[in-house]
Amino acid sequence: MLPPRPWKISRAATLIREGGVVAYPTEAVFGLGCDPRNPEAVARLLAIKGRPARQGLILIAASFAPLRPFVKPLPGRQMKRVLRDWPGPHTWIFPAAPGVPGWLTGGHATLAVRVTDHPIAAALCRAAKTAIVSTSANRSGRPPLRDATSVRRRLGRHLDAIITGATGGLKRPTPIRDAQSGATLRK
Repeated sequence: MLPPRPWKISRAATLIREGGVVAYPTEAVFGLGCDPRNPEAVARLLAIKGRPARQGLILIAASFAPLRPFVKPLPGRQMKRVLRDWPGPHTWIFPAAPGVPGWLTGGHATLAVRVTDHPIAAALCRAAKTAIVSTSANRSGRPPLRDATSVRRRLGRHLDAIITGATGGLKRPTPIRDAQSGATLRK
């Protein structure tokens, strides 16, 4: 499969900045993304999935800098442990920064974040010039979708764009670990 043309990523990034919801390949599955600062976009994404807001969401970015406004800083040793895994297919739970909205945290004091190394997901984040919400492209409780054709069939009419491309080949969604303790929360 050929990588998407740069203009398609640019167009999807524009849609995200304008409040749209897009699908794109990630390390293991296709993801749904939107602007995390836009409550209407996040509500729409959750409605597409049929997922309750109380579960919280994951944010991804191409580097740590766009994630900084959403999380509290960690002491040096804890941060070094996290940075060793990034960029890469590792999601970490950080303490949420003051003022991070409940529609992202699910009302918890923490937020899940990842610096992705998937070339398409990272390019989308760079083009959007922000971190983006990243949750699996599927209806809640259903298996995650792993290709653009499946996303188009099952969710396409609800989305503003679908970026085609290959997932990163992981068999399962990215592992999740607690950034403060290092404990694995999802293998």
